[in-house]
Amino acid sequence: MTPIAICGYTPIVLVVNPQRVPATNAKEFVAWLKSKNGEATYASGGNGTILHLASEMFVDEAGAKAQHIPYKGVGPMITDLIGGQVDFGTAALPSVQQHLASGKLRAIGVGTAQRVPAAPDIPSMSEQGLPGYVVEAWFAVLGPKGLPAAEVRRVNAAVVAAFADPAVKEAMARQGNTIAVSTPEFAQQYFRSEKDKYAKLVNKAGIELQ
Repeated sequence: MTPIAICGYTPIVLVVNPQRVPATNAKEFVAWLKSKNGEATYASGGNGTILHLASEMFVDEAGAKAQHIPYKGVGPMITDLIGGQVDFGTAALPSVQQHLASGKLRAIGVGTAQRVPAAPDIPSMSEQGLPGYVVEAWFAVLGPKGLPAAEVRRVNAAVVAAFADPAVKEAMARQGNTIAVSTPEFAQQYFRSEKDKYAKLVNKAGIELQ
């Protein structure tokens, strides 16, 4: 692959089933998690997905243990979170906003460095005493391996122009996305740093290919 641009990020939010988990903030949730002695369960959209890694990263940051329950997609995962089959999970903010508004799920915090404009009432994990917990679902444009530099610059410029369109900006903001189109050079460096970060987590947590 040839990195062309990081386009932006979708906020990740840690949510709990309010009928199973009494915690309302990160401090209370960490205390509850530790009290369960590894018996708490968290859902993800599949083994090795960003939602799996985001939850595992939180558990590691909290110095606790929890059982991973993988689902075949985000839809079934959220259904069982609401139904009380699992205790907590992480999800892209747009996928759970309606359930947060209805009270079917409760947000503990977002994995961004600061609060996000689309949900200003949800505190970040950083401001709740977990500065090391920053995890975002980024989306990017990639080209085939060996794409000529001139083509990389041309496509990057087209991506910058597309995301500068007011209608696109508005649509992305409504979904809670943060748009920040990068240079190809930054994208290449960022891919490397993300790979290193999650490789360490995978090794530490003992996550295996299934």
